[in-house]
Amino acid sequence: MIENFEADAAAPSPRLDFEALFGALPSPYMVLDRQLNYVAVNDAYVEATGRSREGLIGGAIFDLFPNDGESGALLRASFERVLKTGRPDSIAYIPYPIAAPTGALEMRYWSAVHTPLKDAQGKVAFIVQNTVDVTELRRLKDIAYGPAGQPRASAAQLLLRAQEVQAANASLIDETNQLRDLFMQAPGFMAVLTGRDLTFQFVNSAYLQLIGHRQVIGRTVLEALPEVRAQGFVELLSDVMSTRQPYVGRAMGVRLQRTPDGPPQERFVDFIYQPILDPAGEATGVFVEGYDVTDRVRAEAQQKLLVDELNHRVKNTLATVQAIAAHTLRGYPDPKGFREQFESRLMALSGTHDLLTATSWRSACLKDVLLAELKPHGEGRYELDGADVNLSPNEALTLGLVFHELATNAAKYGALSAPGGKVRVAWRVTRECGQPRLALTWTEAGGPPVDPPKRKGFGSRLIERTLRGDIQGGASLDFAPSGLTCRLEAPLRAAD
Repeated sequence: MIENFEADAAAPSPRLDFEALFGALPSPYMVLDRQLNYVAVNDAYVEATGRSREGLIGGAIFDLFPNDGESGALLRASFERVLKTGRPDSIAYIPYPIAAPTGALEMRYWSAVHTPLKDAQGKVAFIVQNTVDVTELRRLKDIAYGPAGQPRASAAQLLLRAQEVQAANASLIDETNQLRDLFMQAPGFMAVLTGRDLTFQFVNSAYLQLIGHRQVIGRTVLEALPEVRAQGFVELLSDVMSTRQPYVGRAMGVRLQRTPDGPPQERFVDFIYQPILDPAGEATGVFVEGYDVTDRVRAEAQQKLLVDELNHRVKNTLATVQAIAAHTLRGYPDPKGFREQFESRLMALSGTHDLLTATSWRSACLKDVLLAELKPHGEGRYELDGADVNLSPNEALTLGLVFHELATNAAKYGALSAPGGKVRVAWRVTRECGQPRLALTWTEAGGPPVDPPKRKGFGSRLIERTLRGDIQGGASLDFAPSGLTCRLEAPLRAAD
């Protein structure tokens, strides 16, 4: 904290001893750390307080000089303002008792100035106090009245002015604190930059949150936020200073290091750079105000993505409905049969849509797609064997139509048409060159004897074409006398 230097390196001269200078100052000085403990006092302070230097150093000021009244609160508030703002603070007039040589407390009156000493990061490390004992001024009040009871103007007015100054200072401090609290608690981020080098003078809580609670007061923008150097913001601030015109940014991206060792994070901000002008119209700084709109920007991007995806899915669904209509019409040329089959297939498609809607169209469980077709036939009519597999929307819609065709065929001609018939579905997921693939077997048993078809029917063609065209899969149908077996396989995009 105390250092020596040579006044003129070119010519020999005595070294200036700052420690000796501090000790010899005629006015009382002392230095406190951030915990308000004494770290240095000069001789005048020792004499004024009637304490020894050893009895002061290391002790807490409010332990050595306790005061729970208004004066103690006034002194503590002044220290806190210096620590919070990094700016000097003054107390024009404060009564504070000091122990007299006899040991009794003697009321003394003081005027004090508290000056911050900052570290390399711009944070207040120490508070220097310079005090002036104005007790004699206060005692003028006792002698300010003559025999006629009229005050002697010079002494009374001098005391009155000191009291008025103190009252005015207290009022200004209250107003300043209210404004500071409003500034700190404002929902938008705010900062005040001063000088051509754009030095941080004030920042509020929202701004500190945006930049990761870094110590920036007293530092330039480039010193405090080096990551913004290449992002154009310093140039914008300089333009505002030179042109004296505000700049408004909308949803602008900025990369900020919000944790000490973490990578820069992208945030989006709405903001205004407003020049601060002096009475002559010259720019002395920039007022920064804005909002972190990252959540809004990302929500809008997600909404656009969802709308684009919805448009894509609507087109795919319409294409699927068109294909179902075309296939059904070829298989059932009569209006009644066409209507029944077409509505049945649309209901199957709708059921799969419901499953996907429950997950915001992210995926559907294979087992749930199967249950949508088999559950209406009764709990004891089917058996499912396989681990949970998540299907992408396209896979779920395609397999839902395939399972509908198989279940409809089983209910009309196969295992589900007889009381003792049963359907067993087993599946597993394999990997081929790192790509997950679904292998599923649909087996029917207990139904009427099966006669192999003489030609490929509509259902078989629909299954094969749907699998091949929509998800690049394939299927084979085995019409054994004991019951139909369908084996299908397809690549998966969203398998567990």
